[in-house]
Amino acid sequence: MKHIVLTGGGTAGHVTPNIALIPRLRELGYQISYIGSYDGIEKKLIEELEIPYYGISSGKLRRYFDLKNFSDPFRVLKGFSEAKKLLKQLKPDVIFSKGGFVTVPVVIAAKKCNIPAVIHESDMTPGLANKLCIPSAAKVCCNFPETVNSLPRDKAVLTGTPIRQELMSGNAGAARTFCGFSAEKPVIMIIGGSLGAASVNENIRKILPELLKEFQVIHLCGKGKTSESLKDTPGYVQFEYIEQELPDLFALADLVISRAGANAICELLALRKPNLLIPLSAKASRGDQILNARSFEQQGYSMVLEEEEITEERLLAAIHELYSGRQSYVNAMSDSRSVNSIDQITALIEECASQR
Repeated sequence: MKHIVLTGGGTAGHVTPNIALIPRLRELGYQISYIGSYDGIEKKLIEELEIPYYGISSGKLRRYFDLKNFSDPFRVLKGFSEAKKLLKQLKPDVIFSKGGFVTVPVVIAAKKCNIPAVIHESDMTPGLANKLCIPSAAKVCCNFPETVNSLPRDKAVLTGTPIRQELMSGNAGAARTFCGFSAEKPVIMIIGGSLGAASVNENIRKILPELLKEFQVIHLCGKGKTSESLKDTPGYVQFEYIEQELPDLFALADLVISRAGANAICELLALRKPNLLIPLSAKASRGDQILNARSFEQQGYSMVLEEEEITEERLLAAIHELYSGRQSYVNAMSDSRSVNSIDQITALIEECASQR
């Protein structure tokens, strides 16, 4: 039986594409193991799928000064030693890495053990973890046409991002009942990513009284970010995180307001949901979400409002403009030549596994 090790962690965005591949990998007869950090978000998500999970030491590689910069290199070295030992024990045919700092020791250890690694970069420009992994990778999958030019020619493959197929089969009626909504008003869903987005939450709550005059609102706030004072507001529901009902909530949503993480926007594209993107500020990140959002804006898939530009008036105006022009966004997304990412990526995995 062929054996694959999946790796990726730190945020749900580094895990959900791996989860999207699992049904197809099982169909192809793969035994699947997962290497992640000791107690990252990936541990819970993967163990729920009854896949053997192995934790290794993980350090973060920062571009700014932090005292942990002195201790984390030792964590990475420990992780490399643990990953190498695990790979010798598991003897996989191939590795698939979705990114996050936990993957660096795994991919480098795979190279030392002569195990081919396929890595995936969702953002327009590779993050630091993937930059460190690229020299050790057999193939690099990417999401944006623009990214191919910044990768080694013999390794880069434009595949798009694998989307969880269950997202495509939501039931709007079930979501309406779940939220206690009426059929009279359209629905906006706000998503801040698995960790939530404090500034997006704050700006939405400022305009909530105005929004609720015309819309009903589903607000996915992030862990510990719900508001007690808004608990029983008619037409407004808030959740820290939704897993099981997410496909239904997407089916019910007429508009989505979201951060611009690559996985999130690819899901919106696949679901053809008119969306307003509020990318994470360049002050708080390396600016990848801004690049992702602008690419989608240029292709006609999204409206973009940067965090620094937000005022109550602008945010409300953008939402109304998006709603009135929603069909043009649906049309643009319907015309997109998005590839079947799952088939493309699993074909690459098969190719690398057979070469071993």
